[in-house]
Amino acid sequence: MVELVEELLAIARTASSGRAARTIQGDHVHALRETVIALAGGRQLAEHESPGEATLQVLVGRVRLVAGDDSWEGAVGDHIAIPPRRHSLDALEDAAVLLTVVKQPAAE
Repeated sequence: MVELVEELLAIARTASSGRAARTIQGDHVHALRETVIALAGGRQLAEHESPGEATLQVLVGRVRLVAGDDSWEGAVGDHIAIPPRRHSLDALEDAAVLLTVVKQPAAE
């Protein structure tokens, strides 16, 4: 995991988006998905919908999760439950997080 985080941070620092990600478990077919996301300091994942139950574990750096008027800051080792509403993620410095999502089953 350490090598993957270092690789993704190197990509994020030079990417025009300021980010890089790799799914390490699951995919869009499975309910459970884990993705390592790296963000260069000062960059953001813009506000988006929550795809299901989700958590963030901060692997490197510091981040701020913002959902409406609420916000949470996390540093290495912190675990943040993502609220089931629109949210964004700010990298307060170069950061990497492990995003774990359990997608809701499609309505039949």
